[in-house]
Amino acid sequence: MRRKLAAGNWKMNGTGASLAEIEALAEAHPTPRSEVLICPPATLIAQMAWEAKGGPVMVGGQDCHAKASGAHTGDIAAGMLKDAGASHVILGHSERRADHGETDADVRAKSEAAIGAGLIAVICVGETEAQRDEGDTLKVIGTQLAGSVPDAATAANTVIAYEPVWAIGTGRTPTLDQIAEVHDFIRAELAKRFADADGIRLLYGGSVKPSNAAEIFATSNVDGALVGGASLKAADFGAIIAALDAA
Repeated sequence: MRRKLAAGNWKMNGTGASLAEIEALAEAHPTPRSEVLICPPATLIAQMAWEAKGGPVMVGGQDCHAKASGAHTGDIAAGMLKDAGASHVILGHSERRADHGETDADVRAKSEAAIGAGLIAVICVGETEAQRDEGDTLKVIGTQLAGSVPDAATAANTVIAYEPVWAIGTGRTPTLDQIAEVHDFIRAELAKRFADADGIRLLYGGSVKPSNAAEIFATSNVDGALVGGASLKAADFGAIIAALDAA
């Protein structure tokens, strides 16, 4: 059985004062059935990992460099994230692909580095609104999976997050049938490459909130969520965790 995962991506939000939300989350959900992950800005990783130690909340990064070290000003190596207390790292998020021009090859190289450093890679895929309208969703997702997921991926070191770009932060979500179609497709594509594909967790992301979480979690091959804005407040993210626990 795949253990459910509720992952929060704080993006470029949060200061030291925001760590109070993690304490509130842990107090409200001390023994969740699902795994709980928060990926804060890099400035908060070490402190959050220290404060969350021994509790139900795991801590992750939002990106890493493909190299282990070197002259890469402003970048963070996977080993550095691990050293700071991170257990996971988000890679290939659409905002990284769009804002920083990251290609599938870049995401694959970063994923290899993350896995090599002992982190769990949360690899993101998703189509734009134009690609959806053109009927190219599955073609785009298939290409991203083939190019972004390294051969070293296993159920133990890799999570796949499907985030339709047009649903991120817009309040819009695909229909449940559309989510199921993509998640079933991802599972089938992974099965072509990996012996333990049935164990790789698939998350849905894109305007997940307390009001729609339960129906999304009841959808085929949805093993949890990668949550943006709703993960910033313990009350909202806690409600999503509760819905996942009940799924």
